[in-house]
Amino acid sequence: MKQIILGTAGHIDHGKTSLIKALTGIETDRLKEEKLRGITIELGFASITLPKGELVGIVDVPGHEKFVKNMVAGASGIDIVAMVIAADEGVMPQTKEHMDICNLMGIKYGFIALTKIDLVDDKELMELVLEDIKEFTQNTFLENAPVIALSSTTGKGLDDFVKTLDKIYHKIPERVFSPIFRLPVDRVFSMKGFGTVITGTIVSGKINVGDNIMIFPLMTTSKVRGIQVHGKSVNKVSAGTRTAINFQGLDKESVNRGDVLSTPHTLRLSYMVDCEFSYLSTNPKPIKSRTKIRFHCGTREILGNLILLDREELISGEKACVQIRLESEVCCVKDDRFVIRSYSPIKTLGGGKILNPVPLKHKIFDKKIITGLNNLVLSDFEKSLLFFIDQGKYFGTSFTRLKIMTNLSDKKLDIILQKMLASKKIILADKEKRIYVHYDIFKSFSLDIISCLEKYHKANPLKEGMSKQELKSKFRFLKHGKTKIFSIAITKLVKNKKIIHQENIIKLENHKIALKIDQKEIKKKISLIYKNAGLKPPFFRTICKDITLDEKNGKDVLYMLIDEKIIIKTKDDLYFNFKAVAKLEKTLVSFLQKAKEITTPQFKDMAGVSRKFVIPLIEYFDSINLTIRIGDTRQLRQKI
Repeated sequence: MKQIILGTAGHIDHGKTSLIKALTGIETDRLKEEKLRGITIELGFASITLPKGELVGIVDVPGHEKFVKNMVAGASGIDIVAMVIAADEGVMPQTKEHMDICNLMGIKYGFIALTKIDLVDDKELMELVLEDIKEFTQNTFLENAPVIALSSTTGKGLDDFVKTLDKIYHKIPERVFSPIFRLPVDRVFSMKGFGTVITGTIVSGKINVGDNIMIFPLMTTSKVRGIQVHGKSVNKVSAGTRTAINFQGLDKESVNRGDVLSTPHTLRLSYMVDCEFSYLSTNPKPIKSRTKIRFHCGTREILGNLILLDREELISGEKACVQIRLESEVCCVKDDRFVIRSYSPIKTLGGGKILNPVPLKHKIFDKKIITGLNNLVLSDFEKSLLFFIDQGKYFGTSFTRLKIMTNLSDKKLDIILQKMLASKKIILADKEKRIYVHYDIFKSFSLDIISCLEKYHKANPLKEGMSKQELKSKFRFLKHGKTKIFSIAITKLVKNKKIIHQENIIKLENHKIALKIDQKEIKKKISLIYKNAGLKPPFFRTICKDITLDEKNGKDVLYMLIDEKIIIKTKDDLYFNFKAVAKLEKTLVSFLQKAKEITTPQFKDMAGVSRKFVIPLIEYFDSINLTIRIGDTRQLRQKI
């Protein structure tokens, strides 16, 4: 059965609560203060049965201007509005503000309940009121809506009220199912023998007795002990239903109005939201960027600042994409409705819908951001996803985060992402965590790698290439977070024959070491010197002096000899013939396999060299993880 919520709205003392009592027999004024003052302060709740047995929940919202924030809290789950207007007073200030709020909350269905007709005998006055209502509802969701004249005192018109409600009920389409359960909390209380009870309207998903639920913003979990709908216990309940939920072992003080109950780990908290904001035409002057405001979303009120992204001020009656920066965290999803009221004096300024519930902090006048947000307004899912993924830069955006940003089901989101992967608009940067990177960012990064290698080869023409670690170090973002984009880019560039990756060296595919005639001669001379020196080589600067060679130019040849494994570097300016060191290594391993350990004097005798060469050589073997120093001896390092 379809679940629908009816909300009453209208000016103070126009008979909203009396109407509900006349229709249902339920007194929605539950506070002592409300009964004494004769006005509704808090939200009141009731239900009504339609002719064919359908049950409609009713939310009675306060009409007094001081309690409009409570009215906004109630409006967050309403499907149909009965705009209550007293026949003896007509349209009043709070009637207008409630209409603005209903429009801003995206309510599409409703009718006018013209109450207290028993107090008006003058036909001309009644005609004036009806004309006033007609003018008042122009360009609103209640334009041309039925006007039901009634009296809660005499009962006249109550049947027409129910018939009209029944007719509208059957016009409203079934809710689109969302797997994420969400309930903004509007009331918390304790019952003897039951414990903590939380009430609210389920805005999406469903819940069963025994389910675990997460409470935001505390992010604590609790198990559902019992569920009631309109005073009757049920085992499960779904979106569009007013419900009371009893939780197991939950402290009443740990939950407040404005909190959100949800399926565990499906939502995220944020100090910022991106929105489409409509600034009411009734506002007397423009609103400036960074204005302090009151942000109402769900049943929560939070102070914050409204940041205009494409202008300095917004004129009355205009819309704009804005970022709202809040003083405390909010928990919402894309397309949630919100209302903004001024900080002081308090009045409704405007509202709209959430575009991104978990955005990054934006710079103003950023054309890319503004274009992206405008695409979100149009609900172009592919363009929206591209924008969200682009915001993730090199680190990408996860499937989980995209789900929160778009409020799409797993299935629908996956279909769109697969299509985008096939058309090469995005890449899958992490298969396990399902992280996506914008293809343009990936392509740009790949080109940056090629550019970096080109510069390196130009500066070091006689070097084989860059070490993988050195290449990574050229990109600062790789130091500040985990991303697999580097490995993916290298693999892709190798596959496309743009680069070569051998062991730990990366170079351009077309890079070849081309020695000049004099460099070839230098290479031969240096190679021969190290070959003849064996394990007793001179310092490289000494070689340069002996053969009258510029040390800087000689280093280019030297590094090439290292790449070709003709010589090895131990430390500073000391290099050895590769084959001589390899022979010593073999002898050392053979010795340690039998003796288990070797002292420095023993190694000195083995190598047949002075201490000047012993220390660099033994430390070289430590550095390549062949040996390990334990006290005054060396042992073979155990292979893991």
